[in-house]
Amino acid sequence: MKVMYIAPRFHTNQSAIVKGWLERGDEVLFISYYTAIIEDYSCIKPVVLGFSPLYQLFDKFYVDVLRRKDLTAATFKINHGFPPIGKLHRMIKNWKPDIIIMRDRTLYTIAAYLLGPKSKCILYNQSPVWDNPPKQDLAHKIVRKLTPKYRMTPVMGKKEPGKIVGKRTYFVPFAVEAKAPPEQKHYFQKDRINILCIGKFEPRKHHMMLMDVVKEIKSESGENIHLTIIGEATGRHQKEFLKKVEAHTAKNHYEDLVTILTNIPRSETDNYYRNADVFVIPSTDEMASISQLEAMGFAVPVICSDTNGSACYVKEGKWGYLFRDCDRDDLKRKLSLLTGERDRIVQMGAAAYRAVSENYLFKNYYEGIRTIIKDMEA
Repeated sequence: MKVMYIAPRFHTNQSAIVKGWLERGDEVLFISYYTAIIEDYSCIKPVVLGFSPLYQLFDKFYVDVLRRKDLTAATFKINHGFPPIGKLHRMIKNWKPDIIIMRDRTLYTIAAYLLGPKSKCILYNQSPVWDNPPKQDLAHKIVRKLTPKYRMTPVMGKKEPGKIVGKRTYFVPFAVEAKAPPEQKHYFQKDRINILCIGKFEPRKHHMMLMDVVKEIKSESGENIHLTIIGEATGRHQKEFLKKVEAHTAKNHYEDLVTILTNIPRSETDNYYRNADVFVIPSTDEMASISQLEAMGFAVPVICSDTNGSACYVKEGKWGYLFRDCDRDDLKRKLSLLTGERDRIVQMGAAAYRAVSENYLFKNYYEGIRTIIKDMEA
C-alpha cells in the first residue's frame, strides 16, 4: 500500500510504525507542518510542507505580540494554521495514496480532507474510545462533516456512565519495538535502583515533585536510588522552567540524587531506557504518552497517573502502577512498592516486556488499520 500521514510533526515514537510499513514492502509519505529539533529521522524524512505564507504572517504577530507571555501561544498554529493549498493538493494528487491518516480535527486536516480522496481518509486523535457523546451545536457538526468519518485512537478510556463509543471509532494501539528481553537486561547498575523520567520541561510534568518523592523514599528506606530526568528545553518557556528545576535541585542539594539531561537526541534515548530499572511519568493533563510503552519494551516496569490517556496500557500490579493524578503521597506510595523490593522490579519488568511483545508491536497496529479499511470497503 501507499500510506500517507499528515500531522503537525513527525514524532520519533512513530518510528516503529514507519519501519513496520516499510518492512512489509509498503510506501510511506509523511507530510508535517514543521520539524522538531531532537527528532530521529533515520527511518523516514518527512516532507515539511509548512503553513500558508498568509498564516505565517498572522502567527508571528500572534506569538510575538498579542500573546507573548502565553505559554500555549506557540501551539496555536497546530489547530488553526492552514497549509499552502496548491502544494498540498499537488502532493496528494501526484502521490495517489491508498490511505491517508490525518492527525486531529484541525484546519490543516479539513483542507487535506477536502483535497483528498475522502473514502480513504482516517482521522487519528487521542480522544478515548469511550468518550462523551459528540456535541451537537452547529460548529461541531460542521467540523465533523469536514473531517474523516473513520476515527482511530490509541486511548481506550473508561467505560463509565455517560460515556459512549462513537460510530466508526476504533482502538488502534501505539506500536513500539521490544528491544531488550529481560534475560538480556542488567538491572541495578552501579548497585542502585535507577529511575528514569522523560518529558518536556513544563510545569505539568511535575519534575520537582518527583525529585522530592525520590529523596524522601531514599532517606526513609536507605536504598541506593538515583533519578535521571531527560527533557526537551528548546522553547523560551521550557528554558525558563528548566532553570526553576535546576534551582530546586541546587537549593535541596540533589546533585548526587538527580541527573538532569536536556535535548538528548531520540537516537540516544535507548541507552537510558536500557540502563533504567523503573520508569516514572508523573505529569498531569497528559492526553497520551508512549514513553512508558517504550520503557516496557526494555523490560522496565512503569508508573504513571490514572488520568494519563496511556493508563490503559498499564496493568496495575502486573507491570506497573497508576497513581492518583497530582497526588504526591500516592505517587510516593506506588513508587515505594517498586523500590522496596528489587525482585519485584525484575518480575514486573519481565511482565512489561511480554505485554509489549504480545500486544503493542507493529503487527497489532496493522491489524487495527486493516479492520478500518475492511469496514470502509464493506
